[in-house]
This record gives sequence, structure tokens and C-alpha cells, in this order.
Amino acid sequence: MRKRLFAVAVTALLPGIGLLTYNELASREERRVEVHNQASQTARDAAAELDRVLEGAKSLLIAVSALPTVVDLDPVNCGTSLKRISSNLQMTGAILVIDAERKLVCDSQGNPAGVDFSERTYVNDGLTADADTLVVGNYTVSKLTGAAVLPVAVPLIRDEAIIGVVATAIRLDWLQERMAERDPTGRATVILADREGVILAHAPHSGGLVGTKLPEALSSKVQAAGFGTLETTGLDNNAQTIIAYRPATPVLPVFVSTGLSSAEAFSSINRTTWASLSMVLLSVVAAFLAATFVGDRFILRPIYRIVGVLESYKAGSLASRTHMESTGSELGLVGSTVDSLLDELEARRAASALSEERRSLLVGELRHRVKNTLAVVTAIARQTFPRDERLSSFSQRLSALGRAYDLIFAGQEGKSEAQIADIVRAALAPYEDDTEPPFQITGPALAVQPEGGLALSLIIHELATNATKYGALSEKGGRVLISWSSANGRVSFSWQELHGPPVAKPERVGFGSQLIGRAFPASYKPKLDLDFAPDGLKCTIEFEEEIVLGMPPHSS
Repeated sequence: MRKRLFAVAVTALLPGIGLLTYNELASREERRVEVHNQASQTARDAAAELDRVLEGAKSLLIAVSALPTVVDLDPVNCGTSLKRISSNLQMTGAILVIDAERKLVCDSQGNPAGVDFSERTYVNDGLTADADTLVVGNYTVSKLTGAAVLPVAVPLIRDEAIIGVVATAIRLDWLQERMAERDPTGRATVILADREGVILAHAPHSGGLVGTKLPEALSSKVQAAGFGTLETTGLDNNAQTIIAYRPATPVLPVFVSTGLSSAEAFSSINRTTWASLSMVLLSVVAAFLAATFVGDRFILRPIYRIVGVLESYKAGSLASRTHMESTGSELGLVGSTVDSLLDELEARRAASALSEERRSLLVGELRHRVKNTLAVVTAIARQTFPRDERLSSFSQRLSALGRAYDLIFAGQEGKSEAQIADIVRAALAPYEDDTEPPFQITGPALAVQPEGGLALSLIIHELATNATKYGALSEKGGRVLISWSSANGRVSFSWQELHGPPVAKPERVGFGSQLIGRAFPASYKPKLDLDFAPDGLKCTIEFEEEIVLGMPPHSS
């Protein structure tokens, strides 16, 4: 009962819990969209900043490509000019001039001419690019300085012909600092990668990731169709991160992604969630306390009192009552009603006992009168037909009928049904042999109504009489197998004789056969099968099982 009371209390809280759950899910979805939009905007800002950096590098290289010493590929004066220009630049490691043979002509750091750059992709792409086109390479370790850089180049043109390239290298440490300045709080993570998925910058902290490959979740987005967002684990701490990305394009051939920590983004909502869960938990605890203490006092104790009275009454304490007032509470009304019901049951029980006593007297009187009537009929028959040879059969049939009445009227607890097994044994009692019992009786416990019991008793008596005169019981060693079963709504009763004289079908139907065929009332829908086999008579009788069980017969 406490569990039910607790369930009722919790059920009352379900609407509030459902509303809290809905608000929680709606708030989380709204925040998720907001964070995705925020990450997308941060990625666009980072891409715009990178675009400004590349535009600055492009302007620098175009200006350098216009210097006469550069156009003339003068290795002496060219290096001096480049050194003077690069002295005020922070983003580049060096400025290079490379001829059409992919050989270094001069640079801003005074390296000797002739260094071969033919394996550098950005140099080859710059020699075939259009004028004023900025060629952006991939992650590269500088051949001259050994630093990790992002090389960029423009074609060097003289007389409308490409005679070489002017290149520089954007320092990746400088580029990372530039990206970190976009978010002073350090909450957003910015990742730049080349077209091969190699990380160029990871702000605000590189964590040794520069020069490594992007994870599969991001590397598959480097050549994506456009801006997008996803939720995956971060690169540095494997925490759940909301990432926005801008794929590498021909215009800006660098992959840009920004990430926001899911834990930080949802921290305020998580605090609200914990507060809501705490309130729900407190409500559940309060409901449990109410179900425990209030339920015990006002519900469980009255219920146990009522149940205790009913159990006492069931155990035989007929004077047990709740003595509860109907005006106190609803359960008090129930207890008062139970007292009234028990008073009524006690009155009916007394009346039923008196009625049963009277019925028993009537049944005994009826039994006595029936037996007296059968005795009178037998006496009349003997006086009327003193020398008639059929008098003995008639008397035996009346005796069988009397024994059947004895069984029926001797039923337990006032019931008029009798067990088939008892009827069979009573009918066969005169034919039993203590030294060698001739009957084998098998069958389940089935009760028979008075009409069926009388009919079955007469049939068994006739079969036993015939077996004694003409069948298996007329010779020593003869046996009779008696069995019955119930199936498909009908009872099948079988009588089979064994080890007797040869049997032949009689030429005419005698009174005994007629009695066997007509003993059962039509309401039982009886079916008789007499098989006069040479090795012994077999009689099978089927009748309705519903009648046997004391219910009205069903219609077919």
C-alpha cells in the first residue's frame, strides 16, 4: 500500500516533471543552435583575418616584384633591397627571388645564390600562375631557416613573360599569435590547416599539434562544399567540442575551423538542470515521507483494521467487528459497511444452517420412502407372479436401482451427485469374487447427476447380469474391463468382456438390450455401441459431459 501511495504522490508530480523536462530540452536545443551559430561566426572571422594576412603578403610580394633590381635578377643589389624591406616585417621569415630554373637568385637573409627549389610546389605553381595571382603552398619546413612556415609566391614578370617567382614564408608561430588575438578570452579554439590536412596553427595553444594531421572528423571536411558545423571530440583534451569549419577553396586554400567547448557552452544550463533535479528529488522525498507517515496514520491503519476483522471472521471468529464510525472518514464508512455486511452474513448463515437441516431431514425421508416403495413393488411382484421365472431379474433390477439411490442420497455436503466409480462398484457388488476379482475398473473422478447415475447403475446391472448368464462371468477366469474418459465435451463409458465363451449376436433384441439403449434420458444425447465380437462383448456408451458435471446440456 505504501508503494501505491508513493506512486500516487509521484504521479501528481509528473506534470511538473514533464514541464521541467520540456523546458530543459527546449533550452538545450536553443543553446545548441546559438553555440553552432557562434562557432560559425568565429570561423568566418578567423577566415577573414587569414584573408587579410594573405592579402598583406600578396601586396608585399607584388611591390617587391616591381623593384628594378628584382626584375633584372641582379643577385648583388637584389639581396640588399630585400634585406632593407624585410627588416621591418614580423610575419615573414625571408623574401626570396627564384628564377625560371628554380634556382635562388637572392634573398633577404644573404644566403648564397643557386639553391635549388625545384621540388617546392609553390615555386612550380608560381611559374605558371597568372599575373598578380598569389600562390599559397602547404605546410613547409624552410630550406634556408629550418622553421615551419606557410610559403606564398607571385610570378615575376618582365616584358610580359614570367622569368621567376617572388616568394616569402609566413611564420606559423606569428600566424598562431595573430589568430589567438581574435579571442582574448581563449574560450574558442582556432585551427588552420593546409590542403593536405596538416595543421598550420592551433590557437590559443598549439600543444605540439602544428605539423600533425587533422583527425578524421576534420580532415574529411577540408575539401567540403561549404561552411558547416559538427560535434566531436577536441584535438587537445578529447573533450566534446562544437566545431564550425570553412573548407579550403581556390580563393583561400587554407582550411579554417573553430571550436567551442560543449561543457563551457552549456555550463549555465547544466547548473539550471542540477537545480531542477534537486527540486524534483526534494519533491520525491517529500512524497515518500507523506506516503510513509500520513499514509500510515490515515489510510494503512484503518485498512489493516478492516482486513484483520475479515481475517478473524474467516478464521471462525464470527463476532469480530471493526466498530468504526461511518462519519469519521471514507475508510470509517467502509469499516461500518463491513460490520453491517458481517451482521447480514451471520443472519444468512444461521438461516442457511436451519434450511440445510430441514433439507437433510427431507432427503432422509425421501430416501426412506423410495426404498420402502421399491420394497413394496418387489413384494407386490412376488405375490402377483409367484412362479414367473422373470421375477428374479425384476427383483435384481429393483435392488440395483435401490443401491444407486443410496449412493446419490448419501452424497457429501448435501450434494446429489455421485462418483461414477462409486456407482460402478455398488452395481457390481453382488458379482464380486473375493478370491479372484473379475472386474478391472479404471477412470478419472467424474460426478454424475441423479438421472445419469440411475441410468448408469441400471445399465451396469444389465451388463453384469448378461455376463453372468451368457458372457465372460459365466466361466471361470472370465474378466471384464470397465473404463471411462472425458474428451471433447462428452464422456465415454466402456464395458469389455474377455476370456469368456464365444459370443454371437442375438437374433432378437431382448428387454435387457432395450433397457441398456433407453436408460439414459434424451437430454444426455446418449450414443450406444454394442459390439458382439467372438472374443467378448464390448459395450460403449457416450453421453454429454456437461450433464455429468451438473450443468445443463449444450445444444448441438
